[in-house]
Amino acid sequence: MTKRKHSSKLVDGPLQAASRSMLRGVGFSSEDFKKPLVGVASTWSKVTPCNMHINDLAEIVEQSIDESNLKAVLFNTITVSDGISMGTEGMKYSLVSREVIADSIETVVGCLGYDGLVAIGGCDKNMPGALIGMARLNRPSLFIYGGSIKPSHENTDYVTVCEKTGEYAKGDISEDELIRIEEISVKGPGSCGGMYTANTMASAIEALGMSLPGSSSQDAISNNKKHDCKEAGTAIEHLIELDLKPSDIMTKEAFENAITAVIALGGSTNAVLHLLAMADAIGVDLHLDDFSRIGENVPVVADIKPFGNHFMSELNEQGGISPVLKMLLDKNLLHGDCLTVTGKTLAENLKDISPYNSSQGIIKSLEDPIKGSSHLRILYGNLAPEGAVAKITGQEGTTFEGKARVFNSEEDGNQAILNKEIKAGDVVVIRYEGPKGGPGMREMLKPTSAIMGQGLGDKVAFITDGRFSGGTHGFVVGHISPEAEVGGPIALIEDDDLIRIDAESNELILLVDEEILQERKRNLKNINVSPKKGVLAKYKHLVGSASKGAVTDSYDQ
Repeated sequence: MTKRKHSSKLVDGPLQAASRSMLRGVGFSSEDFKKPLVGVASTWSKVTPCNMHINDLAEIVEQSIDESNLKAVLFNTITVSDGISMGTEGMKYSLVSREVIADSIETVVGCLGYDGLVAIGGCDKNMPGALIGMARLNRPSLFIYGGSIKPSHENTDYVTVCEKTGEYAKGDISEDELIRIEEISVKGPGSCGGMYTANTMASAIEALGMSLPGSSSQDAISNNKKHDCKEAGTAIEHLIELDLKPSDIMTKEAFENAITAVIALGGSTNAVLHLLAMADAIGVDLHLDDFSRIGENVPVVADIKPFGNHFMSELNEQGGISPVLKMLLDKNLLHGDCLTVTGKTLAENLKDISPYNSSQGIIKSLEDPIKGSSHLRILYGNLAPEGAVAKITGQEGTTFEGKARVFNSEEDGNQAILNKEIKAGDVVVIRYEGPKGGPGMREMLKPTSAIMGQGLGDKVAFITDGRFSGGTHGFVVGHISPEAEVGGPIALIEDDDLIRIDAESNELILLVDEEILQERKRNLKNINVSPKKGVLAKYKHLVGSASKGAVTDSYDQ
């Protein structure tokens, strides 16, 4: 078996002299043409702290690969910032970027015949985008997480600033205090520091087996993150020698491991969307109901923000997520026989992992958890025939019934909250924000943070066909499918309708007679203005339901 399955077609033989001449122009030697070529996909960008250091890591990876019997080729893909665009029209491009990243990685690697791939991601959509690209290409691949940011000296972060905005709107703090928190809360490189979407997805990918053990919890600026990158050359060389591909690692059982890890760590609702999309890309049959099935037996044990008290950097100091995985494995909650990018099984990787220090307070025991079953609840009912995803820890209760306050855009809903128009007992409904309706399925961190900042987190519920930031907490339900844009029941809600959310029976119910709903459906008019050109128009045309991962290449949807 050749180790140069793809590159040999581009660089071997006299008829490929022209191809080789181009590569000599970027620094290839005659000897390099005899080596497997490994693409290094960097998501470096100065648009966000999450990715501003990625090229430093990519250069370490490049050197590591070149020091093995391989040749690295470094290239870039895009990143955008959820944190900067949150609450604006720009946020419509966020989920779209996942597809652009996947498409660009597939395009470069497929075009240029790389035999292996290492991708380095540092923000929410980089990670699933890279994994989707790897799945489509299905050649030896390894993911490296850019790492987590450290919290400020006052233990504040980006989400703190969002919630302080709500306090300011309520009149509890001054503008000067708001700006002071703004100035201290995000310092230097790294992804947002709680168990928000970036750290959630990094943890899921490690549990999936597609990153090196320990990769997901490391600080962005640290020696162990540099060491992680230095190990990349040996790791990808081994994968190429074994011809171990994503399809060998990303199995149904491996996805179940990833789901288990996400639940145990109290991870983001976005993990549901992204894991469904990653599974679709590799051809694994994963469904919303798999999250419910697994969640019944997996407790939440991590006291990490947004609903906990700690940051990922603190967990890193205690050993990262490997001891959590070992705890879960020892209780037969993980499939230990799943292969990983080390060439070993998950169980083999975890064999010598020591338990956490008994004095640490971040990870609880499986016998005395924060919550006995999953915080990620998959709800069904007449408001969500195809499902919805709730993030309910139990801190706010497990059931809610209240009167609808309906808004047809995030901006309108957020303004009403800031204007103190939302009262205890209300169910805030923000619709026409689904994958097609947005288009782009915006995150609702600004309105949910405003609710928390005004002290209404346990008094108000929030439902949407959009999605949430990993920093969102409270009584929230997103990904409601079918979405309003395609005539889903959420489009039929009117002000003062009663809505019941039950995270015990897993139901989302609009308490309105069916005859009335049918009459409303007959009179329903789509109020959305669709983009006519550009990436959002293409996305709207191609994207499928959130209940299936909002993928853009399942043409039979």
